[in-house]
Amino acid sequence: MKRLLAFMGSPRFGGNTDIYLKEVLSAAEANGASIEKINLYGIDITPCIECGGCDLTGVCVLNDDMRDIYRKLDEANVIIVASPVFFYNVSSRTQALVERSQALWIRKYVLKKRLANPHRRGIFVSIGATKGKKLFDGVLMVMKYFFDAIDCPFERAFLYRKIEKKGEIRQRKEVLEEARVLGMRLAKNEDLSELGVETP
Repeated sequence: MKRLLAFMGSPRFGGNTDIYLKEVLSAAEANGASIEKINLYGIDITPCIECGGCDLTGVCVLNDDMRDIYRKLDEANVIIVASPVFFYNVSSRTQALVERSQALWIRKYVLKKRLANPHRRGIFVSIGATKGKKLFDGVLMVMKYFFDAIDCPFERAFLYRKIEKKGEIRQRKEVLEEARVLGMRLAKNEDLSELGVETP
């Protein structure tokens, strides 16, 4: 059974990012996957404070909800991060998740400890209000290095422009259908090359 771990990085519960992610996870669960969704704005997670506490062990010394998340990141077969675009970056809580992956970067690159299961899939979902050509350049770069730090191949990104008002995504039937297909294919470990966009 595939284990999907999804991070909802929007502060607007029931908004477009949340709606999209629910479609993905519902389809994945219907096709046999075990799913867990973590609302980053509903947990206690602080940004990295660059204290150096993880430098020798690869273990973060901060005591908050991230402690459980480290274990879940290691155990998941599929990791999905979903965040709206805020000033050409991910949301602040998503950024905190990224920063706290520093401990895992230490584990991988300094301590040379790799995960036993390299066959994992990293997926990023982002929704933005405007239509600019470079709208997703910043968030894609952030996600590239996040997935690298947590030792999970960044396989595919799903990027949607011109969706702003709360619930507006419901009018984009083709977007929600792609979300359902994504969930189904992840659960079945199927190819995604016809969906989304290539990662940097």
